Amino acid sequence: MLEVRGLAHRYGSYAAVENLSFTVAEDELACIVGPSGCGKSTLLRCVAGLIKPTAGGVTLHGDPVDGVPADLAVVFQDYSRSLFPWLSVRGNVEFPLRTRVSNRTERRKRAEEALAWVGLEAAGSKYPWQLSGGMQQRVSIARALACKPALLLMDEPFASVDAQTRADLEDLLLRVRREHGSTVLLVTHDIDESVYLGDRVLVLSKSPASIVADLTVTLPAQRDQIATRGSARFVELRTEIARLLHDRPGAPPPPNAANSDALAAERFLAAEREEARQQSSH
Repeated sequence: MLEVRGLAHRYGSYAAVENLSFTVAEDELACIVGPSGCGKSTLLRCVAGLIKPTAGGVTLHGDPVDGVPADLAVVFQDYSRSLFPWLSVRGNVEFPLRTRVSNRTERRKRAEEALAWVGLEAAGSKYPWQLSGGMQQRVSIARALACKPALLLMDEPFASVDAQTRADLEDLLLRVRREHGSTVLLVTHDIDESVYLGDRVLVLSKSPASIVADLTVTLPAQRDQIATRGSARFVELRTEIARLLHDRPGAPPPPNAANSDALAAERFLAAEREEARQQSSH
């Protein structure tokens, strides 16, 4: 469905991403995880057609991406800047449909459907500034879903909310995807989130970003915040991703490295959680 081949992008002399190649199959949820500043958001903007890559290319349904495809939607991290404060919640969800759906009644129907999917059917007449951060991000998700995109791109969508709201939104995404079907490419710096949500996790190196590993998440399709995160396989996967991000790509583990790898992974994860906490407090 989505194919990225030899993608590279530079800002002047600075290389943000370099020679990235991967595919995302229909109905798959693929997560991209990497260090802060490694080029994850640049990659997503190239995939979305918001910027033209310096080299390589992106195809969706076999067609080259040159500009934003009509059947693609994006959910950004900063919900407070992506919603129009002078429009109602329903108006925000309807807004992108103005260029896609000519019938006003159909636009209203699709907006109300999408708000119901995210549990905000009673909030349509409110304004974004009357909602909590988590509810505002639900509006952003509803706006994307109302477009019925073939591909949904999400750029650190839960990074600006508190931990409990993040867990609720993660489960919301899994439920909506299960009930309505979506192909999703989600960028995150949170290792636990990538394992919990993803069918696959693409691990990126430091900038300029290249793919260090492409891991299949061998967890049951039904995820649970307590049972899944407490499972041995979940811990193995997050530790492996932390090791890949912490170590040099391809570096062999030193002798008797099991304990040191686990400690290094825990330190890395603790640093990631602290960074997320600081972001959510701003």
